[in-house]
Amino acid sequence: MTSQAKSARNFLENYNPGDYPSIALTVDLVVFAVTDGVLKVALVRRGEHPFKDALALPGGFVGPEESAGQAAGRELAEETGLDLGRLAVHVEQLATYTNPDRDPRMRVVSVAHVALLASDGISLPKIAAGSDAASSGWCGVHDILRSKELAFDHATILADGLERLAGKMEYTTVAARLLPEEFTMTQLRTVYDAVWETTLPAGNFTRKMMPQLNDTGRKSRGAAGGAPAALFTATDRHIHPPLSKPQAPGSPAAVAS
Repeated sequence: MTSQAKSARNFLENYNPGDYPSIALTVDLVVFAVTDGVLKVALVRRGEHPFKDALALPGGFVGPEESAGQAAGRELAEETGLDLGRLAVHVEQLATYTNPDRDPRMRVVSVAHVALLASDGISLPKIAAGSDAASSGWCGVHDILRSKELAFDHATILADGLERLAGKMEYTTVAARLLPEEFTMTQLRTVYDAVWETTLPAGNFTRKMMPQLNDTGRKSRGAAGGAPAALFTATDRHIHPPLSKPQAPGSPAAVAS
């Protein structure tokens, strides 16, 4: 054994983790889906203190042998019954939340993830509460954010998740992650309307999005006797120039313009 290896071993043998403050690590998941033209998020009603009976994002503590990503999948399955391994879902890390007062129990750092669940816009997988959740279900994102009735700092995490998704939709085809692999232009526009909480002009939207999509040559079955519509798949090409999100009436930018 080299002198450097001996020095490292001696250091670790005498190292005392108790000399430093204890910090717990958790994960929280913002699971988005669109149905009936509304952007939804998976929420649980907490069955235990703190914030007992309050709505919260699914999540929990990271185990000693887990990565944050592994814990995210496990906690989502335990609290909602949703299995990230079996669903058409896109997951990406959102941010790390470190406010010392975010959890009244102790110092807790949370690694939040955003998950985009593909759906046909009509139905969503049922959520079955488990673990320490008293109940769970899909809730309208914009209504929840207006009410601000979420446990911990989950309203902030949800708002950040929405901002991430809404912003990326301006210059990428990430909105297609909320749809089946093949989708109609109307379905894609419905996702934009739901996330941005607006109504986009159909003609302008189609002209802007066509260069970023592949026409499959196939058509959907017309609903209720309607005409079949062309089916598309998304590419990885960026939208340039970006598709600008309309400003909400009364916002500083809208007033300035």
